[in-house]
Amino acid sequence: MRFIKMIPNMMTLGNLYCGFLSIGFAAYGQYNNAAILIIIGMMLDSMDGRAARMLKADSTLGKELDSLADIVTFGVAPSFLVYYTYFSQFGMLGMAISGLFPLFGAFRLARFNISTSKTNMHYFIGVPITAAGGILAILTLFGHNLPNIVTTVVFTALCFLMVSRIRIPSFKEIPLPKYGTIVTIFLGCLLFVLYKGTYNSYPYLIYIATPLYIAYIAYMFKKGKERKEE
Repeated sequence: MRFIKMIPNMMTLGNLYCGFLSIGFAAYGQYNNAAILIIIGMMLDSMDGRAARMLKADSTLGKELDSLADIVTFGVAPSFLVYYTYFSQFGMLGMAISGLFPLFGAFRLARFNISTSKTNMHYFIGVPITAAGGILAILTLFGHNLPNIVTTVVFTALCFLMVSRIRIPSFKEIPLPKYGTIVTIFLGCLLFVLYKGTYNSYPYLIYIATPLYIAYIAYMFKKGKERKEE
């Protein structure tokens, strides 16, 4: 029973480890691997909270651990990825600019943590760091043909959108199964890998994580429908 209660925190630590591995892959020039690991981190981040509620394992430790994992996987890792792929040409200036992303993300997370009880659950205040980091990862994965100015504009916009007071609709407002958007992203990435025929250069973890995640989504969607019918 105690082990079961630890499952949500293990998912969160898995998210953090994906961020660490992403930084390592980016440092070795394996940018596609680095981007996919950030996306896998998105999967784990979307699961740990729901798993904690389902297993009645909510804890203050888990919430704090989640924030620490998010700043690494969706703040530090994407900033390194963008630096190595786009901003390294500017030398130390590029490094300084890349470092702004986790700063804005950390501020956004801190503001969210102290205002959770007052926030309407139908929307977020500012772009969540998970979404911002995921967008940068996807931009790196699919944006080889885009000019650098596009990445620069998106990077700058995401920094300010994270700390903005703009209301961003949550997944509850989208008429799709829970986390349907993230499932679509995973399927798109998987199809891209298979289409290019370069699957041997990607982490094998994605071929395990993707079907398991889709099965998890299907289970949660079915369970939600059964609750509505009761």
